[in-house]
Amino acid sequence: MTTFVWDYSREYESERKDILDAVETVFSSGRLVLGPSVSSFEAEFAGYHGVSHCVGVDNGTNAIRLALQALGVGAGDEVITVSNTAAPTVLAIDAVGATPVFVDVHPDTYLMDVAQVAAAITPRTKCLLPVHLYGQCVDMAPLRAIADEHGLVLLEDCAQAHGARHHGQVAGSMGVAAAFSFYPTKVLGAYGDGGATITNDPAVDANLRRHRYYGMEKTYYVVETPGHNCRLDEVQAEILRRKLGRLDQYVAGRQAVAARYVEGLGDTDLVLPVTAPGNTHVYYVYVVRHPRRDDILEALKAYDIQLNISYPWPVHTMTGFAHLGYEKGSLPVTERLAGEIFSLPMYPSLPQETQQHVITSLREVLAAL
Repeated sequence: MTTFVWDYSREYESERKDILDAVETVFSSGRLVLGPSVSSFEAEFAGYHGVSHCVGVDNGTNAIRLALQALGVGAGDEVITVSNTAAPTVLAIDAVGATPVFVDVHPDTYLMDVAQVAAAITPRTKCLLPVHLYGQCVDMAPLRAIADEHGLVLLEDCAQAHGARHHGQVAGSMGVAAAFSFYPTKVLGAYGDGGATITNDPAVDANLRRHRYYGMEKTYYVVETPGHNCRLDEVQAEILRRKLGRLDQYVAGRQAVAARYVEGLGDTDLVLPVTAPGNTHVYYVYVVRHPRRDDILEALKAYDIQLNISYPWPVHTMTGFAHLGYEKGSLPVTERLAGEIFSLPMYPSLPQETQQHVITSLREVLAAL
C-alpha cells in the first residue's frame, strides 16, 4: 500500500456515526442555506478564539479576500506578506486589486521575518498579512507594534494554524481579523471546502456578512454594495461544529506524531521543524529539510512512499505573478527552502506502523546518499 502524506479514512471510520448524524441533522432541519448550523458554528468558533464575531464562508481564499475588502483594502493599496505560502494567500490580495509585497522568511522557522517588514512599508501600504505557516505563529508583538506605528491593519492568515498558540494567545486572536480554511487536510477540516473570518470589530463583521451575501444587508433584493456569493454550507458547518469539540484532541494527536519523528529521525542530517519561542506548534504539515531533497524523494518511491513539497515554487517565481517584478535571488531564504523542504506524513490517525515505515525507509535512504 502506498504511503501518502494524508489520509482521512481512519479518522472517518472512528467518527462516521457523528459525521453522518450531522448530515441527517441538516437534511431534517428544513434549512439548507445559512441556517442554524452555520450560525451555531460561527458562535462556537468565535468563542473558541475568544473573539466576538465569526463569518462562515465557502473557502479559505474567500475568507482572506472578504477580510481584505471588509478592512478597506483595495486597488492601489499594498499588502505585505510572504512568498513561502500557498498561492491563495496572494491570489486573495490580487482579487481585491491590491499589490502583494513580499518579505523573506526566517531560515529556522520558515515564517515571516518580521525584522524585514518596516523597510518594506511605503505610502501605499495598507495591510500586514502574516501567514501562520505549517502550524505555528509568526512573532506577533513586534508586528503589531509596526502596524500601530504606521496605522496599518493586521490580518492573520490562519489557514494552517487552527489551535496554535503564541505566548498563550490562540492564532487568530492577535490581529484586527483572521482568516481560516477548513479544507479537508486542515487541522480542523471539513468534508469539502469551507472557511471563516473572525474579528472583534462589529463594523468589520457587518462588512463581511454583506460581502459574503451579494452585498445585501436588509433584504435579498437590495444590493447595498456589490458583493459575492461566498456562504458556508449548512452541512459543512454542522460537521465542523462536531469536529470543533475535538480540535484540541486533533492537535494532541499531531503533536504525538511529531514527537515520534523526533525520536526516530533526530539523529539524522534531516533538518526537523523548529518551534519558535513562545509557540505551541500544531503541525498542520511536518516539513523537513535536506540539500538532496529530490534524490531522497526519488529513492523513497522504491519504498512505495509518495511525499509532498510545501512549497516547491515560491509565489514570486510563478508566471502568474511575473508582473510584480521580483528577480531570482530577491528572496534568498525562500528560494533556498524551495529546493530543500518536503513534508512527511502528518495527521492524527496516522498508524504508528505506517509512520515507522516512513522513518525506517528514510533512515535507509539517508544512509545510502
